[in-house]
Amino acid sequence: MPVIKPVFTAVASAPVASGGAVTTTVSPAVARYYSVITAGMITTDTTIPAADFLDDNDAPVAVLPAITAEQYYNVYINGMLQQSGLSTLTTASLVLATTDISVNVPVLLEVANFANTTSDITTQPTISAPTITIYT
Repeated sequence: MPVIKPVFTAVASAPVASGGAVTTTVSPAVARYYSVITAGMITTDTTIPAADFLDDNDAPVAVLPAITAEQYYNVYINGMLQQSGLSTLTTASLVLATTDISVNVPVLLEVANFANTTSDITTQPTISAPTITIYT
């Protein structure tokens, strides 16, 4: 007995989404650390140990923050923002790629943390069902 195989052609439209709203809440946390350059910090580069920094409350710092993907840091030397490639931050120290810096110059390390960012769908979108047309 022969097998008869039916052949169909179908065309479908893509579903369409409309409406919907997303609310994003950004709650950055910013911490600042202050230090002053001393002669002992200037060697082949300028290394400021974590213990030489004070936080926003003038309390000594044991370790500096470990920068994650949700964070960034800025370095200000004598009130001037520095290029990001001129410094390296670890939990133990801030290393400045320069020896051309004077003693008693203030250094401010600013760390911005955006880990407390959330997004919620406040209004669900309306999504249409695709239309499928079958031709025989």
